[in-house]
Amino acid sequence: MELLEAMKQRHSVRSYEDKKLDEAKKAAIQKQIDECNRESGLHIQLVTDEPKAFDGFMAHYGKFSGVTNYIAMIGKKGSNLEELCGYYGEKLVLYAQQLGLNTCWVAMSYSKIPGAFQVDSGEKLTVVIALGYGKTQGVEHKSKTVEKVSKVTATMPEWFKNGIEAALLAPTAMNQQKFTFSLEDDKVSAKPGLGFYSKLDLGIAKYHFEIGAGTNNFTWN
Repeated sequence: MELLEAMKQRHSVRSYEDKKLDEAKKAAIQKQIDECNRESGLHIQLVTDEPKAFDGFMAHYGKFSGVTNYIAMIGKKGSNLEELCGYYGEKLVLYAQQLGLNTCWVAMSYSKIPGAFQVDSGEKLTVVIALGYGKTQGVEHKSKTVEKVSKVTATMPEWFKNGIEAALLAPTAMNQQKFTFSLEDDKVSAKPGLGFYSKLDLGIAKYHFEIGAGTNNFTWN
């Protein structure tokens, strides 16, 4: 499955089958996590067969069920941590979709279980990503228009429009889609709006934009 196809097919899933992760898929995800950590300096960790994090009141209130695997997005505290976690977390989310697995970004509806993952001194857990075999494939979310989230000084190039359309497929907190992409010459700027987890959302949207637009067509400003 191509990344663009994975992007279109992937939707948030909160209910999962009682089924262990296939060992080959688990190994493939771990390899991808290792690559993301090397590239980003993050401390992302895969947690498997751990049912307690999603067994509390908040998880049930958030309508999560059957979650026993998740990816902990951890990194050094800093102004760019949330955006980094969004970018590399979505890279893992789409890779999981390519493997035939389902996911859901989770900001608050889980419990931190001692010993499940390691947060070193100076680091912070920003968010987790539920992972497994979904009972459904989720549902498509409503989306803003290209014009609502973009600014161009001249005629919009096709590659930029493709990038925006890909960004609009990105999952965002409460489906806010509070980001703006601007184009000047071949330089693209991306800014978060105001709202919960808007920097995390921006990182997710930027990864989508790169896939849709093609990184050979522009440079980030």
